[in-house]
Amino acid sequence: MKKTFLFLAACAFVMLANAQILEVVSTQQLPVENGKMWKVAGFSPAGDFLLLTDSYDKGLVRYDVATQAKNVISEGVGAGWAVKISKDGKNIVYREKTIDANKITRSNIYKHSLVSNQRSLQAKAQVGMTEMVDKSAQVDITINTDLHIVLVRNGKNIVLTPSGANERYIDAKVSPDNKHIIYRVSGKGCYICDLEGKNVRFLTSNCHAPQWYDNNTLVAMDYDDNGEQVTASGIVAYTLDGKSQVLVEKSQMAIFPHVANGKIAYTNTKGELFLMTVK
Repeated sequence: MKKTFLFLAACAFVMLANAQILEVVSTQQLPVENGKMWKVAGFSPAGDFLLLTDSYDKGLVRYDVATQAKNVISEGVGAGWAVKISKDGKNIVYREKTIDANKITRSNIYKHSLVSNQRSLQAKAQVGMTEMVDKSAQVDITINTDLHIVLVRNGKNIVLTPSGANERYIDAKVSPDNKHIIYRVSGKGCYICDLEGKNVRFLTSNCHAPQWYDNNTLVAMDYDDNGEQVTASGIVAYTLDGKSQVLVEKSQMAIFPHVANGKIAYTNTKGELFLMTVK
């Protein structure tokens, strides 16, 4: 009887781990400059353009999905890290990083209008590599210099440490319906909580750079490394109730997915760019 129960439990786990969450309609490779280690830094809400950077987050390029036309937004160091795109797709907020004489990292924060193709300085010489906040959003999220989550709600900052004050938090993002937060605890994995930092649930240990596909579904990178470099990497969809589906096998070395409007954009470790259509 005990063996039967264990067998059924194992079968249930396998079914959860291999559930179909999204149907892959097509995957196409998009043309980019050969020999450059491109990485996707953002995807517009409408799905009409991507933001590309290099493997070190240097520079920021707008890439038109329909025409493949490219427009350089910044050539600065750090410009491709934690970029924010406004919900209407008209503005981009990014940083340019410098290191001063005392070897302290500072960042100038810029807002770039895609309508006027002009940028304006939003904040000067900010210390640290914290994420930036979209001031046009009623609810947004960031990571402070203590590596704690900061929920920005109607202009008010609320510090959250749902898994404990001694943990280091990364990859925090609010769900589209503003009801849940996905976050990663360094060295432990991905968790879900509500906007009060309560009702914490462990999701999975293999969930890197997670992106909300919808209110119940996340798309993330699942990779292996040898301590120095990535040895295998794929793209996986997860649901809040524990189901998962491999969308891109680890052998494809797929990294840093971004999602928008039924599409998933990602690159591989060769810098090749792909666009997957799902439903």
